[in-house]
Amino acid sequence: MPSTKKTLHFISSALATSISVGIIGYGMSTKWVITTMECARKDSGVYNGSAEITLTLFDGILERSSCPLFGATDTFQVIPTLAGREVVPVVLQGLVLCLLALCLLFSACSILISLYNSVSNPYETYMGPVGVYICSSLSACLSVIVLILFVVNISATNMAETFVEKFTEGVPVALKGKVSVMQVGYYLVIPYTVLSLIAIALIYTYEHAAYTRKKEQQKPTEDAPVDLTMY
Repeated sequence: MPSTKKTLHFISSALATSISVGIIGYGMSTKWVITTMECARKDSGVYNGSAEITLTLFDGILERSSCPLFGATDTFQVIPTLAGREVVPVVLQGLVLCLLALCLLFSACSILISLYNSVSNPYETYMGPVGVYICSSLSACLSVIVLILFVVNISATNMAETFVEKFTEGVPVALKGKVSVMQVGYYLVIPYTVLSLIAIALIYTYEHAAYTRKKEQQKPTEDAPVDLTMY
């Protein structure tokens, strides 16, 4: 049976990872970004309309005011709406979703390995602390990539413009002044990353202390008193 100290460290690691899963799960269900743009009928040059897009990972709401002629509110699904129109935004959005799914998978593996180690002393390489290091590290790294890819998709592609053009009823529009404000869903990825690193730190702290204690117990005989060594 593992020591009480080991049990506490591994259970704490599992708890930190469980909290991170809850955070990212909620984040995936709420708003990630709000984008606003000035809108005008093409070639008119009069930007007296506006369009506001509120996006989650899976769907969105488009609110148009005099864009291009009248106002309306439309709801849509992100990937189906982009499909067949823009390749890069679809690919990036798909990557974001896949990476988040992998984050959840690796976090689940980290929880299971931590709980397993809290009640046993496994000799298997990847079922010990190394497994927690690998799974939690992958979760943290992938979540950082998600943050980068989502910003790139919002800022450097025509994803937002594509949504507006989809619902202008065939009337050509001109858009400018795109401003995007990240929302709570996006920012919740950050505490998820931090908690994944905390899970690693908890296991490393225990491992380092155990290693130090073991080295102290195995000091070479030359450190012993001379008379005891001669005896």
